[in-house]
Amino acid sequence: MAPAVPLSELAPERGTYRQPGPSDVRGPCPMLNTLANHGYIPRDGRNVRASEITAALHDVVGVSSTVTLPFTHPIFFEHREAKAAGQAPSLWSRAWSIICLPSKLIFRWGMRRHGQFDSATGKKCLDLDQLGIPNAIEHDISLTRLDAKQGDNMTPQPGLIRDLLASSSDGGKTLSAADLAGVRLRRIAAQREANPDAVYGRMQHSFACMEIALFLGVFGDGKKVKCDYARAFFQEERLPFEEGWSRRPWWRRLGWLELGWTAARVRRLVGIKV
Repeated sequence: MAPAVPLSELAPERGTYRQPGPSDVRGPCPMLNTLANHGYIPRDGRNVRASEITAALHDVVGVSSTVTLPFTHPIFFEHREAKAAGQAPSLWSRAWSIICLPSKLIFRWGMRRHGQFDSATGKKCLDLDQLGIPNAIEHDISLTRLDAKQGDNMTPQPGLIRDLLASSSDGGKTLSAADLAGVRLRRIAAQREANPDAVYGRMQHSFACMEIALFLGVFGDGKKVKCDYARAFFQEERLPFEEGWSRRPWWRRLGWLELGWTAARVRRLVGIKV
């Protein structure tokens, strides 16, 4: 008879929170890290498939498929390194670049290595730390991470998270859209001084405001989020079940209309043009 496996070595039940172990990998996205910590996607952060991410975002987090699919699938394109700067492109090259712009914008988000497939299913996959490739979908001036050129754009920074939580304007009960927009504005100013080479233009700013909108929509009512929920999510990368959070019901999944409206409001609250 085979020896019994100690309970401490058994994998936790799916949905149970466990901090990542020393051999697990995590990336710059707190949401995907959180889903891995609960086992909704592979706990080791490796060989993660697009279908696993979209299912977890839809079934666990409460985001509609119309939002999860276009956010998820482009990152599974193969990563293409940007060409080094050389001589000025010809007129024809510039014209062709404009024609191909939509596909370039999509393929630039790819983070999968060449030939990276899950050995069991043959499906495309990637590891969570690949999401830290600079200037793909990952962008400078995160609310909780440093920039890649500062040496580490993966690890949550306790000081930044403390500052974020301390931005509550109602005594630490909630974080409003205005509170988070204020954090975004201060981070832009601070990082442009700390890292003059930070890449943060219109597209990066749109992503950053969309991330705030997603946080407000998933964990709050689109206008504010309880600080207890934010603390669990940002400090522990944990879904705040213990604090009373539950995902949105199936008839009220977070969709593009609500997400876009909230992101536009956040951009107005931030108040700067980039």
